[in-house]
Amino acid sequence: MLNYVIRRLITAFFLLIGVSMVSFIVIKLPPGDFATRYQQYLMGLGTPQEDAERAAENVRKQYGLDQPGTVQYYTWIKDIVTEGKFGYSLAYRRDVGELIKERLPRTILVAAMAHAISTIVGVGVGIYVATRKYGFADNLWAVISFVFTSVPRFSIAIILLYVLVIKLDQPSISSFFSPEYVVAPWSWDRVMDMMRHIWPAVLIAGLGGIARNLRVMRGNLLDVLGAQYVQTARSKGLSERTVIVKHATPNALHTIIAYQGTVLPYMMQGELEAAIVLGLPTMGPLFYESLVNQDIYISGSLLLMYGLLILIGNLLADIFLSMLDPRIRFT
Repeated sequence: MLNYVIRRLITAFFLLIGVSMVSFIVIKLPPGDFATRYQQYLMGLGTPQEDAERAAENVRKQYGLDQPGTVQYYTWIKDIVTEGKFGYSLAYRRDVGELIKERLPRTILVAAMAHAISTIVGVGVGIYVATRKYGFADNLWAVISFVFTSVPRFSIAIILLYVLVIKLDQPSISSFFSPEYVVAPWSWDRVMDMMRHIWPAVLIAGLGGIARNLRVMRGNLLDVLGAQYVQTARSKGLSERTVIVKHATPNALHTIIAYQGTVLPYMMQGELEAAIVLGLPTMGPLFYESLVNQDIYISGSLLLMYGLLILIGNLLADIFLSMLDPRIRFT
């Protein structure tokens, strides 16, 4: 088991290096840089073109944007490894690490809650409908899962925003707290106030996960229920509940567990769309704005973090799968 984990850690390390390189290359591909955006901004304010170009060039020299991409990448990685610094945000004029530190806990909270709901509800309903194949409940949930999978999250977010603001007149949608709780110490009332504000984003991010987990669990469990060892368990006189819970369900969970390795970034993607529409101060809008402004150090750091989350998730999924099926340790 230990050798298996060490092999996975070594593989994850080299993959993370590859992710950092690809992320930086992709960010540098579009023409121009932040200084170009800054020049356009100055010219939009009526600044003469020569003065705007001179100011943009000064920005490039000050922040090293005039250096080759390889030098910029090396400097960025070196600062992360040696000093724990992710660079300087030109748009926010702040350290990238501080921006991530502010927004990452909120983002993980929303994504983790959405993940928990999607897994519990999706797997539970998948087991329920699999044992009622082609019944009314199975057909109903098939339609519901198709809708949840097909409808874009931003459309759901717009509908919820309209209902909450226009119909229900709910204030402070674009924040995690009501004004009176923003700087208040943590208490049960503050926690409940936060839940009243973030549930739309949790719901939007989790709907797609519920549909996927439901469909995967249903398909896997139907395959397992037709296996010979399940028929043998039934022939021994075991109750149907025991057969499903003890024998069939654990062997149908392999795909679900493997999926957990990529689920957190997937939930963050759903959180991104919801957060942009609802105006929540999470990493989603920060990432979007950094791409628009070509703020390379924010974009690169967030892509690197998403890649790290995927690698950590895959590592944990591999460990759980190896515990469920020891044969995986020898792969």
